[in-house]
Amino acid sequence: MVTFWFLLLNNNIRMNCPYRQQKLEKVMDQEGLADEEKRMRRSEHARKETEFLRLKRTRLGLEDFESLKVIGRGAFGEVRLVQKKDTGHVYAMKILRKADMLEKEQVGHIRAERDILVEADSLWVVKMFYSFQDKMNLYLIMEFLPGGDMMTLLMKMDTLSEEATQFYIAETVLAIDSIHQLGFIHRDIKPDNLLLDARGHVKLSDFGLCTGLKKAHRTDFYKNLNHSLPSDLSKQSQATSFIYFAIACMHPPSLA
Repeated sequence: MVTFWFLLLNNNIRMNCPYRQQKLEKVMDQEGLADEEKRMRRSEHARKETEFLRLKRTRLGLEDFESLKVIGRGAFGEVRLVQKKDTGHVYAMKILRKADMLEKEQVGHIRAERDILVEADSLWVVKMFYSFQDKMNLYLIMEFLPGGDMMTLLMKMDTLSEEATQFYIAETVLAIDSIHQLGFIHRDIKPDNLLLDARGHVKLSDFGLCTGLKKAHRTDFYKNLNHSLPSDLSKQSQATSFIYFAIACMHPPSLA
């Protein structure tokens, strides 16, 4: 069991390095950059990849973090505000109980969440810095966003101005599009999962129901490896259209 969870959280991280390199080359070609600018961006990319791999190789445990307070609770665990003892950096620690996830057959969902957090190098997605485990729990060390979530903002403000509503709708659409570009569908878009950074910009969080339409992201995969995707999930464009329709339904009440 320990081996399974280790592979779940750390499955060949280096596979994502070529993907990010290819993405960088594509963007530079689209922007028509000069050779010198391309060289500088490749150098910066290489530096970031080296730091990324160094962080992933760091062996951490619960004892390396000081728990400050609980900032959220969910069906499979809780989220704590923690401080890394050696650096003083503050993070959000997502704690997931293994027994509950196995009992409720959520392994595929956790795999999908882990995959998108590793693959998404995006301003629109909450970053994951570390992951580790013990006998009872999985731990995901995430970026802490001090702006709270959209639901809290709506409860505090009651209604938003038309200008503010347009701003948040636009950023929500851009955030969702960024994960669609990676081949993932969130499937749980709601104000609670739209977090705000210190400057008030939107970031997507809580990818527990996310899917990349891959077999390893589906619960049935862990029961029966000889299955096929149902037609309603194999058509990503239909799911994408539905998500944007849901956004349109979700935001009108926020208008003043």
